[in-house]
Amino acid sequence: MLETTTDSLLGGRVPLIQPRKGHRAGTDAVLLAAAAPVRSGDLVMDVGASTGAVGLMVAAREKGARFVFVERDEALAALCRRNCAENGVEGHVAVADLLDRSSRHAAGLEADRADLVLTNPPFLEEGQVRISPDRGRAAAHALPVGGLEAWLSACIGLLKPKGRFVLIHRADRLADCLNAVGKRLGGLEVRFIHPADDQPAIRFLLTGVKGSRAPLGIAPPLILNDSEGRFTPLSEALHRGDALLL
Repeated sequence: MLETTTDSLLGGRVPLIQPRKGHRAGTDAVLLAAAAPVRSGDLVMDVGASTGAVGLMVAAREKGARFVFVERDEALAALCRRNCAENGVEGHVAVADLLDRSSRHAAGLEADRADLVLTNPPFLEEGQVRISPDRGRAAAHALPVGGLEAWLSACIGLLKPKGRFVLIHRADRLADCLNAVGKRLGGLEVRFIHPADDQPAIRFLLTGVKGSRAPLGIAPPLILNDSEGRFTPLSEALHRGDALLL
């Protein structure tokens, strides 16, 4: 039986049941949710949702949106359903392997449907790193070879024309991500995330619009911690849910 903990996000506004071991929601999820340009009536897909942290934080901000959580692991999907119930979110949890078209189809994930897709994909591909012996952690951190391009292509395929896409990833994969989205997204904006103002970026947020031809822009960087290792005022406000990255 999966051992879990009950935690909270956004200053206690979002309770979250998640595995005690393996991949757990943290700063990446907070930043991805804070960068989501959600509107009432939107169909929002949280792709690679795990226990639902990102979508639930967005739902806490916009009650009028509709949510689909896409997760391939049955145990994590079950926790996502529990978290939706705990947070009063009537979201649909689709159990599907995003990289498998037939699996997406069987789960009812239709193309050209979503107004907003949010994703925090596994950061690495097989062969790039020694895979964790923990099955859940390994699945959360590694894709098959060529999987990043396939993942991003599938995400964009779920978007309707002019739908909005938001991704968080490791800073050293920026070129791979830009190549993967190709000409299918426009109005791209990159925001680099630094652990401190004197340290290189470790993450980036990438946003874009399906079918847009607007040029790429660079947003101001986000600095997470001050010189003493404490959250900066903006970083702290983001973790409390009192600020956004839009």
